Amino acid sequence: MAEVSNKQVILRDYVMNGLPKESDFELRSSKIRLSVAQGSKTVVVKNLYLSCDPYMRIRMRNSIGSYIAPFTPGSPITGRGVAKVIDSGHPNYKKGDLVWGMTGWEEYSLITEPETLFKIEHTDVPLSYYTGILGMPGLTAYAGFYEVGSPKEGEYVFVSAASGAVGQLVGQFAKLKNCYVVGSAGSKEKVYLLKDRFGFDEAFNYKEEHDLDKALKRCLPDGIDIYFENVGGKMLDMVLLNMRLHSRISVCGMISQYNLEKQEGAHNLFCLITKRIRMAGFLVFDYYSMYPKYLDMILRLIQEGKITYVEDIAEGLENAPTALIDLFYGPNIGKQVVLVARDQ
Repeated sequence: MAEVSNKQVILRDYVMNGLPKESDFELRSSKIRLSVAQGSKTVVVKNLYLSCDPYMRIRMRNSIGSYIAPFTPGSPITGRGVAKVIDSGHPNYKKGDLVWGMTGWEEYSLITEPETLFKIEHTDVPLSYYTGILGMPGLTAYAGFYEVGSPKEGEYVFVSAASGAVGQLVGQFAKLKNCYVVGSAGSKEKVYLLKDRFGFDEAFNYKEEHDLDKALKRCLPDGIDIYFENVGGKMLDMVLLNMRLHSRISVCGMISQYNLEKQEGAHNLFCLITKRIRMAGFLVFDYYSMYPKYLDMILRLIQEGKITYVEDIAEGLENAPTALIDLFYGPNIGKQVVLVARDQ
C-alpha cells in the first residue's frame, strides 16, 4: 500500500517551567504506510478522538523520577485516544475494530504495543466517551473514590477541580453513595454546572475566595471525611485543617504545581497525625484489572440516566495544542477532547 500524508503535533523542546504555549508545539506532516509488514504484530490505526489530560504537562519536562516517561522533542506527542484499526498483524485486532488506549497525536499511528489497547465493544454511546467517562479518567475516578477513599454512606466529601474529567464523576459517585458533596472550580459557570448538572450539594469558585479555610468551613462546617485531591498547594494545606478524625485523602493529581519551578510545600501536615488521616496517592495503571467491572457499572448508570457527563470538544488536530494548554488556563468546561476525524 502506498504511503499517505500524516499530520502530526510535535513538541519542539522540553518546557521545564511556566505555562506551556502554542509556540512549544508544531504541526508537521510526515508519511505513513497504512499496512503492517507480514509477520508483524503491530497495528495501524486512524485516530478519531484525542484526550487532553493534566498529567501530559509532566511529560513536557525532562524530569527524573516521574512515573511516566517524558515526551521526545521533535517527535509526535502521545496520549490516550479513540481510534479505528486500519490494518493489523495482531490476532486480537482486525480491520474495522474500534479501540481506545495510548496513541500518537497524529492522523494515523503505528501501535507497536497493541496489548495495551482496549477493544471497544459498546458503540451505543458516543465514541468520545472512551477518552473520559468510559476510559482512563472514568476508571481513575472509580478507583480513587471507591478503592482509595473507602466511602461510607452519609460522609462529607470535598472534590477540588471538580468540574474536570475526573472530578465531575467523583462528585456523582459520592452522591450515589448518599454522601454530602462539595466541589471547587475556577469560574461561576463551573460552579453552576457542579450544582445544577452534577448534583453537588454545594460548590465555590476558589478564585473568588480570599480565605480558602473560611470557604471550606462555610461549605463543610462539620469537616471533611474524604478529600479527592486534584489541585495541591494552598488548597491541600487548607483542607488538612478541615479534615475529620480518621478521614481519607485520595491523591489523584496536583495541577496547581505542574508549571512551577519549585513546588509549594504544605505547612499543616501535622494534622495527619492529630486527626489520624490516611493520605494515599494512586495511579490508574494499578487498577486496569478492574476496568471490566467498572465498565459494567458505568454503562448501566448511563443507560439509567443516573450519571451526567460533560465534554468540551475541539475540532481538528491543528487545534489540539490550544485545547491542551487551555486545561491550565481554565476556559474549558468538562472533559477536554479533540476530534481528529469522524468514523468512516
